[in-house]
Amino acid sequence: MSTRGPVATHRSSTGIPAGRLAVWWLLASEIFIFGGLIACFVLFKLNGTPGFEDASETSVVAGAFNTFVLLTSSLTVVLAHAAVERGDREKAFTYIWYTFAAGIVFLMVKVYEYSGKILSGHTITENLFWSFYYTMTGLHALHVIGGMVVMALISFDVRKGYNYQRVELIGLYWHFVDLVWIFLFPLFYIANF
Repeated sequence: MSTRGPVATHRSSTGIPAGRLAVWWLLASEIFIFGGLIACFVLFKLNGTPGFEDASETSVVAGAFNTFVLLTSSLTVVLAHAAVERGDREKAFTYIWYTFAAGIVFLMVKVYEYSGKILSGHTITENLFWSFYYTMTGLHALHVIGGMVVMALISFDVRKGYNYQRVELIGLYWHFVDLVWIFLFPLFYIANF
């Protein structure tokens, strides 16, 4: 029995490392989920469906702040990857936790937004706009939480000095999460066409 580790981790018949290929497959499936939701949202909005005027009830300041937070977190995950490439485990560990902290800030702002909207009577069942709003931003928040959990686990591997390639993999996932927000922000906060 080999002590090298799982074969699937090292095998690459495509010339692309198996982990990277797996993350790209995951992201491709996520594109279909979010892409379908975004397409439906836009079609309903363009069709003049009642309730979409409620977009003016969302907080542009909160949405813009969360955009800044996520874009900054993309920078810190890139810095974590650069630190790992230089062999600086402690810096990589620190940058991963900066990214994690940005995720916490993002989620705190979402809780603030959700609680304010719900207390104002804007629930998921009020109309189609709020159904899309809570579904899409909630699904996005779940992806943020998932990324944060994986990031925390990876950080301890990095600190111990193994599985460095996972920093790149979580970085790819995190950039996707940020990219999705770049689409959600204008749809829900600033695009009142």
